[in-house]
Amino acid sequence: MGKLDFLRRYAAFAEGTPGHDQFGNLFAALDAEACQGCFIAWVASVTKHGADIVAIDGKTLRRSYQVGGARAPIHMISAFSNRQRMVLGQRKVADKSSEITAIPELLDLLTVKGAVVTIDAMGYQREIAAKIIEKGADYVLALKGNQGSLRDDVEVFFTEQKERRFADAAMSRYQTLEKSHGRIETRTYSAVPATGWLAKRHSFADLKSIVMVESILEIINGKTERETRYYISSQSADAAHQGDAIRSHWAVESHHWLMDMVFRGDECRIRRDNAPANFAAIKRIAANLMRAKVDKNSLRIKRRLAAWDDAYLQSIVSGTG
Repeated sequence: MGKLDFLRRYAAFAEGTPGHDQFGNLFAALDAEACQGCFIAWVASVTKHGADIVAIDGKTLRRSYQVGGARAPIHMISAFSNRQRMVLGQRKVADKSSEITAIPELLDLLTVKGAVVTIDAMGYQREIAAKIIEKGADYVLALKGNQGSLRDDVEVFFTEQKERRFADAAMSRYQTLEKSHGRIETRTYSAVPATGWLAKRHSFADLKSIVMVESILEIINGKTERETRYYISSQSADAAHQGDAIRSHWAVESHHWLMDMVFRGDECRIRRDNAPANFAAIKRIAANLMRAKVDKNSLRIKRRLAAWDDAYLQSIVSGTG
């Protein structure tokens, strides 16, 4: 059986390595909550730096459904550290629950003191903002039009202030320009302190500022696209810092893409019992270990080298070299 000599460095494996069905039974039977707890504890033990920006986002494991509609695909919430480029923890969304309840549960398991936690529109909840503040972190939360009056109030405020050239507000502004693949995108970040009436009316914990992001995308064919997005934050109005946090949030989207491309996440057919959630944790452990391996190779090449070269695999597993 492949890699048996390598595996015997860690255990006897007197009867050889388990087969496909045995692995399936093991992953299905392992308690998913305990497995996630071990994953988070392991990450905490190997991280070398305090997290600066932690992006929280959800991902559906598309092929984890059970045939005949017995169970829908499972949904996982992940917390991704921008500085360390690794998943700090993840949690399965309960079958009859939602991301709104899963995010505070995940935060309870993490150490995020001093970090800035970013969440897209799913995180626009008072309870989530309060939990982030309770954990000693700050938040930058996205707003969307279908989420009630806060987004509307923020949009009206910025519209009025733009017409008055922000004469009534202490505005901080920051701009970025990015060019790639025939696209030029200019983003302008405007941050102002949250007015007393806004903070009082919407009662978000430590709401200190609101942010507007205006994007202009110019494509090589001459087409121009414009978009305006709004955010709330527990940080003081500093457009540069909040702009960095907002841009960094997309790192977790890149991580989802990487897991799909390198680990073929959307093609995985593991479905039974706790197996999908547990196997998702194993893949993220592998991704974290490979990211910690500092060399010029991509994750795809690192996977191949680990399969071909036991010495390279050993350096990844042991965190050396």
